Amino acid sequence: MTLPDPYADLAAEPAPRLLIEGLKTLGIVEVPGTQSNAQILGWWRLLAEAGLTRPYGDGFYSEDSIPWCGLWMALTAHCAGKPVPRLFLSAKAWADWGRSVDGSPKLGDVLVFTRKGGGHVGLYVGEDRDAYHVLGGNQSDAVTIARLGKSRMFAARNSFAIAQPSNCRRIWRAKEGIPLSTNEA
Repeated sequence: MTLPDPYADLAAEPAPRLLIEGLKTLGIVEVPGTQSNAQILGWWRLLAEAGLTRPYGDGFYSEDSIPWCGLWMALTAHCAGKPVPRLFLSAKAWADWGRSVDGSPKLGDVLVFTRKGGGHVGLYVGEDRDAYHVLGGNQSDAVTIARLGKSRMFAARNSFAIAQPSNCRRIWRAKEGIPLSTNEA
């Protein structure tokens, strides 16, 4: 995995497991046009084999033009050994996942955002004064790290039943040169 320079420090993070699993997919890109990325479609098959796609039906996810931030988050959670919401394709379903974050989000927390036409879900990897830096799927049709306005955050969640790993903390990042995302569709 090659991280963009502003986020190179993430390669040395020992935890949380959601972050480690999510970073493994960084750079995967949706195929434009009528074709689909076989790897993204393979995520659906992996979740189907685990019995997690039943609410949608077997053939529901057949192309990568279907919004896939929730699919990416489900894959990440499943590979990290975490539970997956029943209707995981809906970004806002993640607002009820795990437990609510007390205070500010920290490294690896699941962040749910509002956007025109729906929602978006991803993982906290930092923040600046105006935005959260979010690792997520279907951000400009790829798994990327993007800046999303703090005013759009709908919920912050984590799955730590006992204690967070010691490296779960707020991380301040520079915003220069990193555009603010306004619609992750």
